[in-house]
Amino acid sequence: MAEDEADYVIVGAGSAGCVLANRLSADGSRVVLLEAGPRDWHPMIHIPAGVLNLLYNPRVNWMYKSEPEPATGNRSIHWPRGRVLGGSSSINGMLFVRGNTADYDGWAQAGCRGWSYEDVLPYFKSIERYAPGDSAHRGKSGPLLIEDYRTILPLTHLFVKAAQEAGFPFTPDLSGAQMEGVGYSQMSRNGRFRGSTAQTFLAEARGRPSLKIETNAQATGLILDGRRCVGVTFRQGNTDRTVRARREVIVSGGTINSPHLLQVSGIGPAAHLKSIGVDVRHDLPGVGANLSDHYAVRASARVRDTVSINKLARGIPLAREVLRWVTTGRGALTFGVSSAQVFCRSREGLASPDIQLLFSPASYDEQKFGTLEKKPGMTIAVSVARPESRGTIMATSPDPLARPAIRPNYLAVENDLAVSVAGLKHARRIFAAPSFAPYVESETVPGKGTVTDADLAAFARKVGGTLYHPVGTCRMGEDPQAVVDSRLRVRGLSGLRVIDASIMPIVTTGNTNAPTIMIAEKGAAMIREDARAA
Repeated sequence: MAEDEADYVIVGAGSAGCVLANRLSADGSRVVLLEAGPRDWHPMIHIPAGVLNLLYNPRVNWMYKSEPEPATGNRSIHWPRGRVLGGSSSINGMLFVRGNTADYDGWAQAGCRGWSYEDVLPYFKSIERYAPGDSAHRGKSGPLLIEDYRTILPLTHLFVKAAQEAGFPFTPDLSGAQMEGVGYSQMSRNGRFRGSTAQTFLAEARGRPSLKIETNAQATGLILDGRRCVGVTFRQGNTDRTVRARREVIVSGGTINSPHLLQVSGIGPAAHLKSIGVDVRHDLPGVGANLSDHYAVRASARVRDTVSINKLARGIPLAREVLRWVTTGRGALTFGVSSAQVFCRSREGLASPDIQLLFSPASYDEQKFGTLEKKPGMTIAVSVARPESRGTIMATSPDPLARPAIRPNYLAVENDLAVSVAGLKHARRIFAAPSFAPYVESETVPGKGTVTDADLAAFARKVGGTLYHPVGTCRMGEDPQAVVDSRLRVRGLSGLRVIDASIMPIVTTGNTNAPTIMIAEKGAAMIREDARAA
């Protein structure tokens, strides 16, 4: 078996792993970065509008599926996750959303020391470069360029106006001081291209002799010497290899792959590991538990007398947009998945928003999101932004290459369903606002036959799905069910941390890519601090 050695071994070159590789190799420490997928060569990765071609592309996508569950109509729901340099930041909708200040203060109140909003704000600022924002809240010199939409269709302006008519205040910066109301979306970019962590953070570090990147290298196990993690085994092609860590192993495989790697390595709930034939090395009950995700349902309307993406995505209009993008870096090919958003509340008395509405000046096939309808339309995705339901990610076999069972347990808590219904009502109020009146031909989804709260609830159960934001399966905390402590060290072991979205105790209010990058930035700083103190 071929063997290598480094100071730090990072498993997963995704949203977190690329940040860690940059920051930890900057001082000359030797870093080996393992990525199960290929380099980010696919052209659709780099064209922002290419995201719709990546949701079902097995070349760059793990193509996971959830287990059928009664609360969501016994459907198996498609769960795309990036399997490529940059991970899910290479295939996502490019939205940059920090979340609400209450999210991080809630983490701190739950026992995660050093994770209040005041604590994490410097790390949010250090990762980004956003010119328009208030410098008290926004970063100006980080590796990740954040931009407003370069081209905005009239439908998006109408949505922002209609949302204000429906009672939602305008917010100029949804990741600034005020994180509630309606506002225009921001995107992580690299010039006219996608701003994945591979093309920003990792690109900064690629020339360093201290950094070695191994692609098509799937981790198969963590090597333990007693209570210390000392390395990683991985498979590259048909070869099994080992890389030893002089200081630490950092697992950054994401909310699905991180708990799965721990479990097949013998770290996890002892009873479950025994039941699937895995030798227990460290009984850690919380590994794979606490799975949380944003469940979303979509409301759509047919439009007239205005331009939607449906028209721009085919034929001569598409050819014009391609030429526009090549010559000016603007136009429809610069679009992500949502051009404007609303953060709002499902009912009075809540301390912070529990609904995210994401607007797209396009309409999609009801059975397969990502496939545009032929007729012009617009869509509001209704997301349960602070879900109470919790699920699991559990290994099904000692084989590290076998897929784990994904059980999101969506809508298990009745309030999550009530929030979905409230969000659909908000979406309908916006569609019915005066600014949209001349342009809305009819509601297509849920449709006129869906009238009562019970009808809307049944619709949500039948057609809803993931908004691609799973978190929580290696939860941070100081209690016995926590997997990592407040410094992201795996509890009960040394030389091993988990740093990615799986450590979030509660999912943030909104898209999770920006918070995941922040977690990696803060995690890298803690690793360097601990190394200096050792």
